[in-house]
Amino acid sequence: MAAHRKPRPRSLSGSTFRTALTLALAGAASATAFDGVGHADPPLGPTEVKAKVDALYREAETATEKYNGSKEKAEKAEKSLTALRDEAARRTEKLNSARDALGSYATAQYRAGGIDPAVQLALSSDPEQFLDRAARADRAGGRQAVALRDVRKQLRGVEQLRDTADDRLASLRARQAELRKHKKTVTEKLGEAKRLLSRLTAHQRAELAAPRVERATRTQVRDASLRTAKAPTTKAPTTRAASAVSYAYKALGSPYVWGATGPNAFDCSGLTQAAYRAAGVSLPRTTYAQINAGQRVTRSELRPGDLVFFYSGISHVGLYVGHGQMIHAPNPSAPVRLAPIDQMPFAGATRVT
Repeated sequence: MAAHRKPRPRSLSGSTFRTALTLALAGAASATAFDGVGHADPPLGPTEVKAKVDALYREAETATEKYNGSKEKAEKAEKSLTALRDEAARRTEKLNSARDALGSYATAQYRAGGIDPAVQLALSSDPEQFLDRAARADRAGGRQAVALRDVRKQLRGVEQLRDTADDRLASLRARQAELRKHKKTVTEKLGEAKRLLSRLTAHQRAELAAPRVERATRTQVRDASLRTAKAPTTKAPTTRAASAVSYAYKALGSPYVWGATGPNAFDCSGLTQAAYRAAGVSLPRTTYAQINAGQRVTRSELRPGDLVFFYSGISHVGLYVGHGQMIHAPNPSAPVRLAPIDQMPFAGATRVT
């Protein structure tokens, strides 16, 4: 019987070893090329960074307007829920009082109900007085029957209020979930923009910031904008529009803060809302609601105080001040400023009425 032996490993000859090593290195190089390991993307230049940052700011602004809308709805839902709960508490208190009254009457009936009325009449020292009391008791019983029906009606009303309050609470929680979602989107977009800007040198960041007067003080920005602005060729159509324009000029140089409505910081729709609030007009919170807050006007019909909107999604708004210029809150990289309406894709305009 032949012995089964484990075959001995064959050693590689010099030429075979060199061939295997070459193939292994070639395979590793190919894998590296395909996997992208060791291959770094070329650094973005200032122009590319600016383009990406501007795109991120637009995306963040769209999310900001959705956040503003959800916040407005959440606040309304919360107020409505509070009012419902207050009304339910008042009705419950009234219901409890009615129940107590019915309880007292039932107790009195129970105490007197053990003796037959005929026996009570026979035992009474004053039959006429007994009959008078019985008649009053009968009338009281009728009133109590009405009171009982009213208690039942009140109970149904309180239960309906509580059901409605539960629905409003569910709606509020849904709005709050939307708020968290949109806030997360905004912070992520702004964070990515900040990271991109951090890759630039100090000199490159300064070059990008220069045209946006990013480092200027609020007073310097306002004074420079006022010097640049020409007197409007047309007047504001109403005193309220003129007041809104005046407010916007005073806000020049204020920082952009998403979700802010003044008086010291603004986002785009927050600025226009604050300007008209100062003029005694209540505007909706979001750009896509503000565009429907008045009479639509064409670009050629623009007059100071009109709201001008940009981008296909109506995600940005400014306040027209005449001479083809607007005052708006651009984005976190620039304060409230004067700018030509041609610098963004024009989407429409509204005259607040």
